[in-house]
Amino acid sequence: MIALVQTAAEEQNPLVPPVPELVIGLIAFGIVFFFLWKKLLPNINKVLEERREAIEGGIEQANDAKLEAQQTLDQYKAQLAEARHEAARMRSEAEQRGADLIAEMRAEGQRQREEIIAAGHAQIEADRKQAAQALRQDVGKLATELAGKLVGESLEDHARQSRTIDRFLDELEENAQSTAGSTGAAR
Repeated sequence: MIALVQTAAEEQNPLVPPVPELVIGLIAFGIVFFFLWKKLLPNINKVLEERREAIEGGIEQANDAKLEAQQTLDQYKAQLAEARHEAARMRSEAEQRGADLIAEMRAEGQRQREEIIAAGHAQIEADRKQAAQALRQDVGKLATELAGKLVGESLEDHARQSRTIDRFLDELEENAQSTAGSTGAAR
């Protein structure tokens, strides 16, 4: 019996399939291959081609977008540089205008100060003349009265009074000038 099992085992090799199964398998493989080759493979190729085109189109669009973005960036950089230049120019103009305004205000202040000083000097001169005139009149009256008392006669005549006063004041001014001149020379 052992010999029978050995001969049966030798007849059927598990690695070699039976011929009818091999033929049926080949026919089924041919049908599946034909179906895949005619129907499925063109659809797969079509989908792959569409994907490739979409990817290539996306890459082209990305490149176009990148170029456009670079151009926009360059434009913004140019505008920014121009804006900075314009701001620097405006700042420089403002500083210049400020300096001009300060110089103008100083000149105006100087002019007003000189006007005020000139007006003050004119007022002082007018006040001095008025005081000198009033003093001259007062001194003249006093001198006329004193001279009248000393001489013993009245010096009421106006013309005579004016001449006497003028002569007296002129002598006083000459004495004051000669005294000031000798004091200035002594120094």
